[in-house]
Amino acid sequence: MKIQIKSFEELTTTELYELLKIRSEIFVVEQDCVYLDIDGKDQKALHVIGKRNNNIVAYTRIFRGGDYFEEASIGRVVVKASERKYGYGKEIVKASIHAIEDHFKERRIKVSAQLYLERFYHTLGFNQIGDGYLEDGIPHIAMIRNK
Repeated sequence: MKIQIKSFEELTTTELYELLKIRSEIFVVEQDCVYLDIDGKDQKALHVIGKRNNNIVAYTRIFRGGDYFEEASIGRVVVKASERKYGYGKEIVKASIHAIEDHFKERRIKVSAQLYLERFYHTLGFNQIGDGYLEDGIPHIAMIRNK
């Protein structure tokens, strides 16, 4: 998988269409969650795109501290269902951590993680803070990585 990091303005229309499609496939269809994905925050984010054979197979968006949460953050973490067996989830999150460190010069990173992914994020250095909560009807926990 080849990783690219782009600002909103650097995305091609094809890339924007593909990343919105994969987010919709996973968050709306696969997880049966009706919510407004296009939230006006993509313009402030850097987009971490994982491509294989020139198709987007993994994606996150990252924010500097203060643009989404008080801390730098990673969100909209997705891997196409057919590609999950290759470990692209860890690869795209690691690339996102490095992008935050390189582009924003920040070390403290927050994620709003779906509860079932707590162990996944823990293996990447994140630890739960606070109590769990419902976000769009799905159990979540806040997690912080301090390095």
